[in-house]
Amino acid sequence: MANSTPYSLLADLEQVRHKGKPPIHLWNPENVSDIDMTIEADGSWMYLGTPITRQRLSHLFSTVLRREENDEFYLVTPVEKCRIRVVDAPFVAIGLEESGAGVAQSLRFTTNMADEVTADLEHPIRISHNPDTDEPAPYIMIRDGLEAKITRNVYYQLANLVVEQDDVLGVWSSGTFFQLS
Repeated sequence: MANSTPYSLLADLEQVRHKGKPPIHLWNPENVSDIDMTIEADGSWMYLGTPITRQRLSHLFSTVLRREENDEFYLVTPVEKCRIRVVDAPFVAIGLEESGAGVAQSLRFTTNMADEVTADLEHPIRISHNPDTDEPAPYIMIRDGLEAKITRNVYYQLANLVVEQDDVLGVWSSGTFFQLS
């Protein structure tokens, strides 16, 4: 596989300006390559080991990020697909807004890439545990198999909303109970 650069990706993206998210589910380019780009566990984007400091550039790349069935991540344009490395989850949930109470409660999460989703059946909250430390790691589905790791302070906000349902601790959102224990 050939190596690409962010600049070649940007040139391809200029050809398909869209409002909102581009239709990457329709793009299946034959040109596949690797790029030395990583999304770190803290949500920061790196190119050649150097942080991408222009937030707008990271936001643009996040709109063309796709997770494929083999659990590999790609930046996709109509003419090229570039494999990148994701250390944990591609996004980080940095904000939580709650409304309502009990079964009628709604939990809206905001990511470091300005995506906003409400926890529901399509956007479930899940807890994973570190096999070495048994420390919980909470996630929420953002879109198309792409998750956001919930930051510690947002997790503490969730913890304040925990209720017991059938001897299980969790939170309600959009009529769905998400187990947190």
